[in-house]
Amino acid sequence: MGTGMSKDADGGSHGREEGEENLDHAGGQLYVSLKMENFKLKGELIPHVYGSVPLVGSWDSSKALSMERESASMWELSFVVPPNHETLDFKFLLKPKDSNAPCVVEEGPNRQLTGGTLQGESRLAVFKNGDEILEYRAFIKADRVSPFDLAASWRAYQENLQPSTVRGIPDVSINSTPMAGAESGSSVSLELDLEHYVVPAPSTSANSALAYAANNAENPRFSYVDGPGNASFSYKDSGVSADRPATIKEMEVVIPDPSKIYSGSGMVESKSVGTFSPLQKQDGHRGLFVDRGVGSPRLVKSPSSSTFSFDLKLDTHTKNSMPAAAGAVAAAAVADQMLGPKEDRHLAIVLVGLPVRGKTFTAAKLTRYLRWLGHDTKHFNVGKYRRLKHGANQSADFFRADNPEGMEARNEVAALAMDDMIAWMQEGGQVGIFDATNSNRKRRNMLMKMAEGKCKIIFLETLCNDERIIERNIRLKIQQSPDYAEQPDFEAGLQDFKSRLAYYEKVYEPVEEGSYIKMIDMASGHGGQIQVNNISGYLPGRIVFFLVNTHLTPRPILLTRHGESRDNVRGRIGGDTVLSDAGEIYAKKLTNFVEKRLKSEKAASIWTSTLQRTIITASPIPGFPKIQWRALDEINAGVCDGMTYEEIKKNMPEEYGARKKDKLRYRYPRGESYLDVIQRLEPVIIELERQRAPVVVISHQAVLRALYAYFADRPLKEIPHIEVPLHTIIEIQMGVTGVQEKRYKLMD
Repeated sequence: MGTGMSKDADGGSHGREEGEENLDHAGGQLYVSLKMENFKLKGELIPHVYGSVPLVGSWDSSKALSMERESASMWELSFVVPPNHETLDFKFLLKPKDSNAPCVVEEGPNRQLTGGTLQGESRLAVFKNGDEILEYRAFIKADRVSPFDLAASWRAYQENLQPSTVRGIPDVSINSTPMAGAESGSSVSLELDLEHYVVPAPSTSANSALAYAANNAENPRFSYVDGPGNASFSYKDSGVSADRPATIKEMEVVIPDPSKIYSGSGMVESKSVGTFSPLQKQDGHRGLFVDRGVGSPRLVKSPSSSTFSFDLKLDTHTKNSMPAAAGAVAAAAVADQMLGPKEDRHLAIVLVGLPVRGKTFTAAKLTRYLRWLGHDTKHFNVGKYRRLKHGANQSADFFRADNPEGMEARNEVAALAMDDMIAWMQEGGQVGIFDATNSNRKRRNMLMKMAEGKCKIIFLETLCNDERIIERNIRLKIQQSPDYAEQPDFEAGLQDFKSRLAYYEKVYEPVEEGSYIKMIDMASGHGGQIQVNNISGYLPGRIVFFLVNTHLTPRPILLTRHGESRDNVRGRIGGDTVLSDAGEIYAKKLTNFVEKRLKSEKAASIWTSTLQRTIITASPIPGFPKIQWRALDEINAGVCDGMTYEEIKKNMPEEYGARKKDKLRYRYPRGESYLDVIQRLEPVIIELERQRAPVVVISHQAVLRALYAYFADRPLKEIPHIEVPLHTIIEIQMGVTGVQEKRYKLMD
C-alpha cells in the first residue's frame, strides 16, 4: 500500500519515501488512523471524535463517533478518504458510559485534517473534567492504498476472524454447520408444483432479460421528419492523429478460476511480478468502520505499489466466513458519507470490444450500480442511434472497413451519441456510459478529441477468447437484436452476423492509449483478468472494484421478509420481537419452499439480519449455512423505535410531516434514512454479485426495498414506495441475458 504519513504529539512527521509512485494516480485512497493514548485512562470515559461533517456529528456531540479500544492505553478511529478531500475540522471529546452525563470536550482550537495530515502545531489533547486535568497523546497515521489493497487486506483480516461489533452485535456472523437433521416443518406443506404460488410481478419488475439491453439505453435527442435517414446532423473527421503513445501498464488483477479455489494451494499468481507471494500480516493497521454493517479489515502492504496478490485459500473454516468484499466497500461507504470525492464530476466510460463480447450487458450493469449509489448515470448505445437514423436492416457489408459510406454513417452516429452525452453532462449529468465497438484507434481518438475539456474518458475493453461463449452470444444476438427482427431465416441471419464480425476482427486494434480497464475472459465465470492503466480518482477506483467482483454465472437470489412479527401485528416499527402465529407458519412454508426450489443447490446459503425475527424465520431451513449480516438489519428508527405511525403523528408532528414530505432523505432522530440504508447495503450488493450459488436473503421491508431497487434498476426516489409484501418471495434470476423476476405468494 506504500508507506504512510504520520504526525504525533512530539512533532515527528514522516512522508512517503522519495521516488515512491503516487497511488492517487492508480485510484488510491488515504487510510487514516486517529489514535489517543493515556496510560492513566479511566474506563468510564470513552474517547470520541466529532466535527464539521455529518459522519462525525456536524458538531453535535450526541452524534460523535466512538473510538475503538486498541489496547489498555490506546483508542483508535480509522476511515478512508480521497487524497484530495476537503478540510475536516474536528475535536476529541470524552463521553461517560452513562449517556445522561455531560460530555467533556477537548480544550483549545479545532484540529484540522487536510490531505491525511494534521495542520498546525502538534499538541496534547487536554480535557478539564471538573477540577481534574486529563491529557492524552494524539496521533495520526495515513497510508495510501488502492481499492485492490483494501480487498486483499480484507481477505487477510479473515484469517483472524475477529468481527468488529457495535452495541455488542457482530457485523457478520456465520453458522456454517448445516442442520441436516433439523425439523423442516413439513407439516405445513406446499403444493408439489411451486408454480401454483406464482403471482404477477409489478409492471416495473426486474425483467431486463426480456428486453434487448440496448433498447433500454438513452434515446437520441434528434428527431425525424420522414423517418430514419432525415435527421439533420453532419459530421467531419476531427483529424486527430491515431498515433498516441501508450502509457505504462500499472496494475493487473488476476481473477481466479473458482473451480480451483477450493483445492488449490491458496496462492494466486501476481502477473506483474510473476511470482507467488503470501499476504503479509501487519498488526499495526486496524480499522473501524463504524456501524456500516461490516467488520474491520486489517490493512496489508503489497509487494510494490503497483501489484498485489490475494490469499484465496477457502478451506472449511474460511469459505463460508466473512464476505470478502465487505471491508473494501466499507471503506468506500465511509468516504462517501464523510467527505466525498473532490474531482471532476464528468466521467465517460467508453466501451471497446468486438461484437458479442458483453459490452452492452456490462454497460447496463454498471449503469444500474452507479444509479443505485446515487450517481447521475446514463447509458448511450450507438447501435440504437444507428438503427434510428439508418434503419435496422443493414447487411454485413454496411460494417466493412472499406465501405466509405458505411464508415461515414457509423462515425456520424457515434459523434452524434457523443455530443448528446456531453450535452447531458453539461446539464448536470455525472457519468456517461458510451456503448459501441470503438474498435480502432482513429475512432477512439475522435472521441477523446470531442471530450477534451468537457469530461474524463476511461476506456473499458471487454475481451473474450472462449469460442463457446462467443457462439452462445452470437445466437442470442440473432434472437434478440432488432437488427435481425425482420429476418425470418435464423441461419441466414447467423451467417450475416458472422460476416459482420469477421469485418470487425480484420481491423480491430486493442486499447493501448489513455486511461483504460481491460476485462479479459471475465464472462465465463471461470476466472479471468482485469488490467488497469492510468486510472486515477475515487469513483473510477470504485468502478474497477465493482467490475472485479461481477460475473455472468446464472443463479437465483431469493428475497423475502421475515414472517409476521408481533410488532407487525401491533403496527409498531422497529423493535426485535419474535414471530406471530402467522409468522411461525410462514417460516415452515418458507422452509418447504426452499427445500423444493434449491434441492439440488448444495452450495446455496441463507442470509439474515441480526434481528431475531429473521433468524427465527430462517432457523427451520436445514442443510444450508446461515450468515447473519448487521447490514441487513431494518432501518434504524432512532427515538421512534417501537412507536406506531399514529403515535409519531400525535407526539412528533414535525417529524411525521418531514418523513411524509421526503421519505427517501428523511432521517429518524438518532436513526437512519433510506439513503443511509443504501450506503450500508453496498457490501451486500457486491457480495451478491460475487456469489456463484443461490442465496436466500431474509430481511426487512426497507432493506429489501433498497436491494430490490438495485436489481430492478428503480430510481432512488421510488425506493421508499416499492411494494415488498409479507409472506411473499421475490426470485431474482441473474444471468447472461440480464435480470428476470418471479414472485411467489406462500400465504395471505
